Amino acid sequence: MASLKDIRSTFLDFFERDGHQKIHSAPLVPQNDPTLLFVNAGMVPFKDYFTGAAKPPAPRATSSQKCVRAGGKHNDLDNVGYTARHLTFFEMLGNFSFGDYFKEHAIERAWELVTKDFGLDPKRLLVTVYIDDDEAAAIWKKVTGFSDDKVIRIAGSDNFWAMGDNGPCGPCTEIFWDYGDHVPGGPPGSPDEDGDRFVEIWNNVFMQFEKENDEIVRNLPKPSVDTGMGLERIASVLQGKNSVFDTDLFQTLIHASAEATATDPNGEMAASHRVIADHLRSSSFLIADGVTPSNEGRGYVLRRIMRRAMRHAHLLGASDPLMHRLVPTLVSEMGEAYPELKRAQAFVEDTLKQEEIRFRTTLSKGMSLFEDAAKDMKPGDMLDGQTAFTLYDTYGFPLDLTQDEARRRGFSVNVDGFQDAMAQQRARSREHWKGSGQQANAGEWLSIRDRLGPTVFTGYDAVDGSGEVLAIMKDGQAADAANAGDIVEVLFDSTPFYAESGGQAGDHGTLEWPGGAAEVIDVKKQAGDLHVLSAEITSGTLTMGARVAQLVDAEKRRTTRANHSAAHLVHQALKNVLGPHVAQKGQLVDAERMRFDFSHNAPVTEDELARIEAEVNAVIRQNIPAETKLMAPQAAIEAGAVALFGEKYGDEVRVLTLGKSLTDDKAYSVELCGGTHVARTGDIALFKIVSETGIAAGIRRVEALTGEAARLYLEGQAGIARKLAQGFKVQPADVPARVDALSTNVRSLEKQVADLKKQLALGGGSGGNAAPEEINGVKLIARVLDGVDGKGLRGVAEDFRVQIGSGIIVLNGVTDGKVANTVVVTSDLVGKFDARELAKTAVLAMGGQGAGGKPDFAQGGAPDGSKAEAGLQAIRDALKA
Repeated sequence: MASLKDIRSTFLDFFERDGHQKIHSAPLVPQNDPTLLFVNAGMVPFKDYFTGAAKPPAPRATSSQKCVRAGGKHNDLDNVGYTARHLTFFEMLGNFSFGDYFKEHAIERAWELVTKDFGLDPKRLLVTVYIDDDEAAAIWKKVTGFSDDKVIRIAGSDNFWAMGDNGPCGPCTEIFWDYGDHVPGGPPGSPDEDGDRFVEIWNNVFMQFEKENDEIVRNLPKPSVDTGMGLERIASVLQGKNSVFDTDLFQTLIHASAEATATDPNGEMAASHRVIADHLRSSSFLIADGVTPSNEGRGYVLRRIMRRAMRHAHLLGASDPLMHRLVPTLVSEMGEAYPELKRAQAFVEDTLKQEEIRFRTTLSKGMSLFEDAAKDMKPGDMLDGQTAFTLYDTYGFPLDLTQDEARRRGFSVNVDGFQDAMAQQRARSREHWKGSGQQANAGEWLSIRDRLGPTVFTGYDAVDGSGEVLAIMKDGQAADAANAGDIVEVLFDSTPFYAESGGQAGDHGTLEWPGGAAEVIDVKKQAGDLHVLSAEITSGTLTMGARVAQLVDAEKRRTTRANHSAAHLVHQALKNVLGPHVAQKGQLVDAERMRFDFSHNAPVTEDELARIEAEVNAVIRQNIPAETKLMAPQAAIEAGAVALFGEKYGDEVRVLTLGKSLTDDKAYSVELCGGTHVARTGDIALFKIVSETGIAAGIRRVEALTGEAARLYLEGQAGIARKLAQGFKVQPADVPARVDALSTNVRSLEKQVADLKKQLALGGGSGGNAAPEEINGVKLIARVLDGVDGKGLRGVAEDFRVQIGSGIIVLNGVTDGKVANTVVVTSDLVGKFDARELAKTAVLAMGGQGAGGKPDFAQGGAPDGSKAEAGLQAIRDALKA
């Protein structure tokens, strides 16, 4: 039996022998299409090659592309686990021609691979073509010897592909496998085509036309081919299985899940094992490609996938987090083909574990609410939308998770009611993904890039230079000139100005030309590799074609370089001190500071921060020259360079090496980076961490300073220490001990004051006596306590509860002109009186908004301490009523 690994390599090797360049899978986060949530088809990374927006690396290519369909238009999430072929994560095998070969060669190669290399019986295959694609039909009959009844013509969009209303389009042709007449279903184009008997295993798109306003207007000058073959689907055919979940890879994952939960992989909970196996793949690959669970964007979809799997783990009886324990099995199966998964393994495991721990804290509460709502429901009933919304809003249950649980019990969910209850959230969910941030005139820049090519960046070696003005954009529109006072975007043929990228801020500086000048206030990349300067014209007129002197602010560039190089050293130091799971999750380096975000699920201790800081400074003191090499991305990664998850790299990358390891002869930091950096590590001079905080679940942030900024910071801290020492009349080294002693003394005094206030309160407070009053047979202690806050009231109220035996205690503590209210109802009176209602009565009488708590204990507050007695009187009046 051919394994999934063998099938993947057979496909790629076949087309490599046919002159196709092997292309490694692109990240799941689209790099060239802001309209997509995730890469959902094999051709997505090649889209710019088909449209002509970019030049392909070779005229022919082949790949096994990671794909996810779990949000937006392409959403298979709800069906996963309950059907034979639906998956959220799948691999799309593809061969592509970018204006090289066309229909005949594509069909011949497809038939040869399927029938010879894969060995499928031609008698059990049939093909489809677009209804009027006579050319493809004729080629198929010539290549296969099929009669007309086995070359099925299909009308409509199912067999005609288009990128949109405008752009490339063309007819499709598909190959189908017949599982046999023992499986229900009919051939494509028949009334029973939705059955499982005939399954599509191959799809060719022949891009030969161009559309404008949804109408075909011309033939493409270079017709192209886009092929897709689902790896899991062809594996099920070659392995003689009717379901993708019965193939070798999934069976390995399913048996790992079954072993970890001590359950039957094929029993009544088989669907749960299938969900876990599929969702483990999609979650792990998304995390490895830089997506982290959150409440918005791609992270929200990831969280939905993760929590759906985690709920099924709960249904299987897993008492401890399960998903992270299955990652090693996944890596052993797929890590060779996708080394990014292996590199991210520690982070993937940690992210899954922490998310499952968090989810389990809310799962039981949410399920209790679900059980209460569903206890009287019968098969065919519908759960109300408000309950579904509460599960979502309070307990973090996505709607599909609630629907999943309802489906298991034979009823449905009122989706319309749910959508009404969360209209605002749904409005946000329609924009769950965040676009690339390109400006509205991005199309203009793409057109300019196609016409003029990329900007030549000279800033690695210089901070000044000259360039010819190639384009001026004013208010999003092309302009021939810009005058004093205008703020415009300017493109030069070459520039020393660095464009914001990879977390490094764009350069600042000035432009000068005969009779004019401008201030450069930012530089950003457009259309991939155009360095576009935002500039304010300060004098004269800037015109198209002018030759302009470009002067980068050298001091800002110098400090930015130092901060950027320090960020690389910090990345490695974090890994060394905290562990290999640390991965960069974002950074900002400019002339002022360095900010570095990284994956770690606990605050970094003071000792760890000190070790990180010491290690970075040790490498700085080596004063070793930085080394930069240009390499192919994969070669660089194989040589040990760190690539950032989710980043897209071109055909050639800059590999930066900084320092020597402190423990062996290896380099200290080796990373792929296109930014500007110091010439020697000693140019950083000094490194100082100034803060460490958490910014999201599992994401921490350090901020640091380098060079003169770090020295000034340390000088300022030393100045503070000297002033404290003078005030305390001790040496600076003794300040911490003196502060500790004073803090201990203050805490002791505060406790004494609190005890005295409590004794005073128990003795009658502001002039009253300790004996309770009685209203309608109910004992009441009502006091105003000056200087006692809400926390202090709790202790006094508990002592009064013991004293009174049976009754009600109402205390108003006045501090800083405000009043805190506490109400206690003894247990024998709960049911007749509610502390929450009494507290609310008092607070409203004092001008407050309300109170909260339990039937026997409640607290509230009001802004006006002068109304404290009015609050007590309101309680008395309520008891008299």
